[in-house]
Amino acid sequence: MRATVLLCLLHAAFGQYFWDEPTYTWEGPEIPKPTSTIPEPSVCLQDQASCGCCLMQEQVQRMEWFFNITSGEMSKELKKTKMILDNMRGSRSAFSVALNNDKSFNCYGPFDNDRLITYKHVFINLGGSYDLQSSMFTVPRSGVYSLSVTIYVDSPSGSGMAACAHLHVNGKAVSALLEHNGQDLEDSGTIVAALKLKAGDQVAVSLPKGCVVCDHSSHYNTFTGFLLYATD
Repeated sequence: MRATVLLCLLHAAFGQYFWDEPTYTWEGPEIPKPTSTIPEPSVCLQDQASCGCCLMQEQVQRMEWFFNITSGEMSKELKKTKMILDNMRGSRSAFSVALNNDKSFNCYGPFDNDRLITYKHVFINLGGSYDLQSSMFTVPRSGVYSLSVTIYVDSPSGSGMAACAHLHVNGKAVSALLEHNGQDLEDSGTIVAALKLKAGDQVAVSLPKGCVVCDHSSHYNTFTGFLLYATD
């Protein structure tokens, strides 16, 4: 009997302390908050014989209530996480292409006018935004993009052939590469730029008049871009 009374007194003190604490602000939309409170410990003390049973019932009710609330919160967080992951998958965009993949060494140019460089070998085209037919990257989502161009030419000494290219956005040159030194056999250059672009913008690399680029399966001439972060 003494053990039973002591158990009830401990539970009374514990229960009073527990319910005096600030209530949690969890709000699970699918799981309403309980409409009735757990019986006060004093109810148990009215009938010491049933105190143990009452104590167990109260603990079970507490566990059910917290389990339901926690389950509702976890369900909400899971939905948010899935939505974030879906948005990340939808916004992924990256491409990397090379001039060609031929075993023999081939050159592109020189021409009598400016024209786009046609890259024929694809390393990656995540999102499918780079079009091999038009040689253009169409921006799928507004944001900040990293763009890089590497050019290379191997020409006889004194031929006057230059390795040069322009990075274009919507037909306007935003950066230029020029490596012209008639005293050597090889010329190359690289540029890396971070640009804020809008959805629908078209990015390409052009070969200016009189310039040339050469490549084979070693992939000396490349054009690469990827989304750093979206801004819409």
